[in-house]
Amino acid sequence: MSYNFFTSTCRENTNAEKYTLRKQLFGTEDVLPVWVADMDIDTPDFVLEAVRRRLEHPIFGYEEVPESAFLAQIAWMKKEHGIVYELEDMFYSHSVVASMNAVIEAFTKEGEGVIVQTPVYPPFFHSVKEQKRKLIKNSLKQQVDGKYVFDIEDLRAKIDEKTKLLLLCSPHNPVGRAWSREELEKILKLCLEHNILVFSDEIHSDLVYAPNVHMPFASLSQKARDITITAMGVGKTFNMAGFAISTVAISNKELRAKFLEVYKKIHFANGTVFGHVGFEAAYLHGKEWLEELKVHLIQNFHMLENLCEKFPNRIKVTPVEATYLAWLDCRCMQFSNKELRIFFIDKANLGLNDGIRFGREGSGFMRLNFAVSHAKMLQIVEQLEHALQNKFGRQNG
Repeated sequence: MSYNFFTSTCRENTNAEKYTLRKQLFGTEDVLPVWVADMDIDTPDFVLEAVRRRLEHPIFGYEEVPESAFLAQIAWMKKEHGIVYELEDMFYSHSVVASMNAVIEAFTKEGEGVIVQTPVYPPFFHSVKEQKRKLIKNSLKQQVDGKYVFDIEDLRAKIDEKTKLLLLCSPHNPVGRAWSREELEKILKLCLEHNILVFSDEIHSDLVYAPNVHMPFASLSQKARDITITAMGVGKTFNMAGFAISTVAISNKELRAKFLEVYKKIHFANGTVFGHVGFEAAYLHGKEWLEELKVHLIQNFHMLENLCEKFPNRIKVTPVEATYLAWLDCRCMQFSNKELRIFFIDKANLGLNDGIRFGREGSGFMRLNFAVSHAKMLQIVEQLEHALQNKFGRQNG
């Protein structure tokens, strides 16, 4: 079957966050928003059809997450990523950020250390600070080719007896890495040596481009499984963030019990009836759609690469192995972060994430969401090329 990613349904006037907040965030509604990490691509028909069938029953009261939904995800994880979970390992959550905050509360105390690896999705460090834990920043290193790697020596130097938790972003947002087994095993070794637990945010795990593969942290070994709390779900993969459903997987019985204490106190409940059926349908029927989507997404990324090659002394795009988020290196423009933001808004009419929001390592960078239709990607590239041309002239050659 062939799916259409050439155009997508208009989201303006639908209360979509990325459109509704344009005036507030960018000072104008005259920008194409490419910041929030959801797709301007239609949610697949098999998800919508599952919701339509559920609508035939006219009562929408409280429901439990059905075992069949969890089992569909468990089967998907086994087939796609080679890791096996049991029903008892699985918890419903409405969001990965909520799960992360529950984990911080469950497994650390005020003043204890939590590691984040910057630049990273802002709630990673905001959540640590808001819960009055000690924020330990282990900056990623950028190589000459633009690729980011772990700084293991820096991490080793910063760990002390009060360091209790590492927040791992895998695949990584915003730098687009799909961490290799070898890289993750170095993290595991340090965590085991110092009795540090790992919260692994794997929400982008299905959005990995060949020849790269996703390596679940808990799949490294039994010891890894015993110290890992994993967050995952359908929100990014199938453009279902609005369904407010994800999961937490914990195989270690003692960790499960400790997490459950906080989980019950917060009262996560069981989500929505539409989330349940959409979640299950995505995992049962989504493989073919996802494979075609990834082909489309990498084509969009290549369009952005080609644009950057025309202005090699002004803008670069970090190599992408996973996610649909481009990390644009704009440091050669020699703008301040404020000036860079103004350039994209006023000259390119694009609303991006400021890189500095992902940590000081993001200074001079911008994050662009390329999960859009082909037609919209053409518009993005055209607007950015026009802005660069007007500001700097043709740089190629």
